[in-house]
Amino acid sequence: MPFQPRELQPDRSARDLLGFEIRRHREKADMSLRQLAEVLNYSKSHLARMEAAETLPYDGLASSLDACFGTDGLFARLYELARKEPFPGKYRRVIEIESRAVAIESYVSATVHGLLQTPEFADRWLRCGHPDAPDGEIASLVKARLDRQARLSAPRPPRCWFILDETVLRRRVGSPEVMRQQMERLLERTARPNITIQVLPFSAGGEHPDLGGSLTLFTPPDDPQVAYVEGSRFGTIIEDRDGVAKRRQSYDLLRAMALSPYDSEAMIRAAMEDWKACRPPRT
Repeated sequence: MPFQPRELQPDRSARDLLGFEIRRHREKADMSLRQLAEVLNYSKSHLARMEAAETLPYDGLASSLDACFGTDGLFARLYELARKEPFPGKYRRVIEIESRAVAIESYVSATVHGLLQTPEFADRWLRCGHPDAPDGEIASLVKARLDRQARLSAPRPPRCWFILDETVLRRRVGSPEVMRQQMERLLERTARPNITIQVLPFSAGGEHPDLGGSLTLFTPPDDPQVAYVEGSRFGTIIEDRDGVAKRRQSYDLLRAMALSPYDSEAMIRAAMEDWKACRPPRT
């Protein structure tokens, strides 16, 4: 089945406009993605993601595109606009809702929540999701993720409640040292008055409809509560009253099934010591 490029909406975002213009100029020059990649000495897969507005240029590619198509700085100017939008369109509205929320309540089953990740953990996790991405793209994604965390220590931070599946503490991402540092970060975060972390232990069983994905409830300052459910390949914003109420009930049940904050801290601390014991001895 031939590849079908995603339809872009150039008026939706600078990212979409950049991808639209790359595709338009490439097709106008009667070039395939492979041919353009060869001319630019660039990754074909990364070019495809740029045309789909899923990532941004790096290593001076915008200037190379201008030189290739004779566009007199067009792509350099579009890049300057697009780089101010660190998240793809499919995530942008979720990030916007998160940035305004006065309360964030989240359950994650597969990984540490992005608002709690260390740079090293984020780097390893993002490389798993983007195995072909160059270092420059990964660095940009890590920075965008870490920039989101600044609100947690702002003068008026949101009230945050995180429920982490015990799997998050036990399944290694990166080296044991990366995991030890991540456990230490969780303990640092849970010491803050606006952040509560609970662990959902294996002993709680698996009979819950939201186990296996993630569920977040956002409380905006002046709008109704919004729910966001996400799996490995999808994410859905839920705004209708009945849908949000159903997720509210699910989250409250997860919170009741989880360990108390005190016992959760003890489990995180024990996991940190376990990962410390896994480090190779110094020579």
